[in-house]
Formats: sequence, structure tokens, C-alpha cells
Amino acid sequence: MKQFFKNNYKVIVICVSIILVAVLGSIFVNLGMTWYNSLITPKQWIPNFVIPIVWTVVYILFAIILSLLSKQNLLSKLNIYLCIVNGILNVLWCLTFFTLNQLLLGNIVIILNAFLGTVLLVSLNKIDKFYVKFLWLYIIWLFVATSFNFALWILN
Repeated sequence: MKQFFKNNYKVIVICVSIILVAVLGSIFVNLGMTWYNSLITPKQWIPNFVIPIVWTVVYILFAIILSLLSKQNLLSKLNIYLCIVNGILNVLWCLTFFTLNQLLLGNIVIILNAFLGTVLLVSLNKIDKFYVKFLWLYIIWLFVATSFNFALWILN
């Protein structure tokens, strides 16, 4: 058992970190759902049930790809820092937007998250173009969320 943890500690840290981001984000989202459901939303938008499905896929993709890159010792300190900052920004946005009900501040956080998410993807793309293709879902989803966040700010 010790040998297993010794050989896989990086993968374990990556997976636990991603689970922590997902759980904390979910907690903050759930705390603000009553407020969120009271907002005026765009008439044509993604159904609410799609959102957790996409985030689950994004988190699973990150866990798999970062684990593979880590096992090959391809992640630089910059990659790791960018992953940590993106995780923190994901949680911070959930806290700011849902729990604190701050639409403008939520916009600022998610714009920063989308920008640094793009920087992360560009950085990871330099080490492995194949795996990173799957992570484009993250950037696309962040920009979708950013546009929705902006629309909610305008409408409310």
C-alpha cells in the first residue's frame, strides 16, 4: 500500500484537489440557489440540468489529463500554479456569484477565470497538443458562463 501511494501521490493530490474544487463550488452554488432562481434570466438559455453535467465532464477531463501529464513529469511549476489559480477562481466565482449574490463582482471573477483558463490551456498546449484538445471544453464553458453571467447582470 505504501508503494502505491509513493508511486501515485501526484495523481492522488490532483484528484483530491479537483474533488475539493467541485465540492466547495457545489456548496456555494447550493447556498445561493434560492436567490439565483429569483433572477430574471435570458429567455433562450441552456437548461439548468446541463450545467452540472458539463462541469462534471470538465472536472473528470482535468483529473485524467493532469494525472497523465503528471505521471510523465510534464507539468511545470507554471502549469501547476495556473491550475491552482483556476481552481481557486472557480470556487471564488461560486462564492461571489451564488452565495454573496454579487453579479458585478461575479463578472469580474469569471472574466479573470476565463482569461487565466485560456493562459492555462496555452501553457498546457505547449507540452501536449493531443490531450489539451479535450480541455477546450473548459474554455468554451467558461466563456458561455461569462456571457450568461453578463446577461444576468444586465437583466437584474
